[in-house]
Amino acid sequence: MDTRKPGSGMSRRDFVRSTAAVVGGAAALGNPLKASAYYTTDEVIRVGLVGCGGRGTGAAAQALSAHPAVRLVAMADAFPDRIEECHRNLTDPAASDYTGFDTSTIMARVDVPPERRFAGFEGYLQVIPLVDVVILTTPPGFRPIHFEAAVRANKHVFMEKPVATDAPGIRRVLAAAEEAKAKQLNVVVGLQRRYDIQYRDWVEKLHAGMIGDILLARVYWDSAGVWVRDRATLEQEAGRTLTEMEYQMRNWYYFNWLCGDHICEQHIHNLDVGNWVMQGYPVRAQGKGGRQVRTGIDHGQIYDHFVIEYEYANGSRMMSSCRHQEGCWNAVTEGFHGTNGTAPMPGRILSSSGNTLFQHRGKDDPNPYQVEHDELFDAIMNGEYRYADAERGAYATMTSILGRMAAYSGNMVEWDEAIASDLSIMPERYAWDADPPVLPDEHGRYPIPMPGQTKVL
Repeated sequence: MDTRKPGSGMSRRDFVRSTAAVVGGAAALGNPLKASAYYTTDEVIRVGLVGCGGRGTGAAAQALSAHPAVRLVAMADAFPDRIEECHRNLTDPAASDYTGFDTSTIMARVDVPPERRFAGFEGYLQVIPLVDVVILTTPPGFRPIHFEAAVRANKHVFMEKPVATDAPGIRRVLAAAEEAKAKQLNVVVGLQRRYDIQYRDWVEKLHAGMIGDILLARVYWDSAGVWVRDRATLEQEAGRTLTEMEYQMRNWYYFNWLCGDHICEQHIHNLDVGNWVMQGYPVRAQGKGGRQVRTGIDHGQIYDHFVIEYEYANGSRMMSSCRHQEGCWNAVTEGFHGTNGTAPMPGRILSSSGNTLFQHRGKDDPNPYQVEHDELFDAIMNGEYRYADAERGAYATMTSILGRMAAYSGNMVEWDEAIASDLSIMPERYAWDADPPVLPDEHGRYPIPMPGQTKVL
């Protein structure tokens, strides 16, 4: 039976047949996964995981929970121990700490023998030909090259945010996004508020004009910060001196080529909500930031606070704050002010006089992290083309990068200049003995962006 819907492009069966042709060619060239090892394509959606850290493990569990036909059949990570830890968490009840999942179901849907676990910088190239759907959850600096490869190979994609760490990477993602659209490949980006029922209802009401014209957005990711992996402990665990590339990859959150700074890696969620409600992207930004608290050697080169003012084409503003400092007021939320009222927090809308106009009551709403995968795999199972998140994910990431550029430079930065910048912050080559783009001085400290001095365009 043809499972295509009007305008949906190829059916799941057609799509998997085309993938199988690629796989057959790979097997003929000596790929360790022989053609006979594949499940029949009418029964199974084969998934490959590229990036086996905590978020990758969680995304894999969510994908495996999305539909009985999903199977995890291949994995890749730069580090072999991350692959083994991820595989153990997905298959060993004693090791898994993923509460809320049906662990027995997840374990039954994992089929990744050692010969389909690929370590190193190019492991993704070995995973992609073996699967129908690719999950991309490495540090975001690698996202553009991984996404390009997946789209080129005609794969559906779930990729985490952000989708790049510099403007050249953004342009690569946008080009691949256009190719994915032409091929009708479903792409979901892990900006899960877009898949949250409370947010969907709230934003729908705002777009319908419940508070009139929106003049101001306030968005926050103010928290105590995240993990840090110090070099001494990492080298003690490894039993040897790490190369600079190895160290930065292990402590990736603190280096811009890998992370983009926390305004990109975390605050992108709130900035994306601002763009969603404003129905556009900023035209310019100015702001400030710095390092006051998280100033250790192992905090690399990133800031611990940002305050950015974004301006949209209609003159409205978005005030943005993100912070990694302990002992301070914390907030991870968004709010909006309009000509006829306010939306002080997600799911709530007030009139100008303070009367409640809307209050979301969905205490039993599904987990949006799971909804992302449920909706993606439902589309694939039904042979439908529904999701084209890559362009939106790229512009949300660029909004974050624009704010970083403004704070690092201390200047007003125009969107058009920022997205056209040829300033790459990525390495010239990817190898354990290669130099990363930023290196420590004789004291082990990294150059910190300095307003008024740092080049961002």
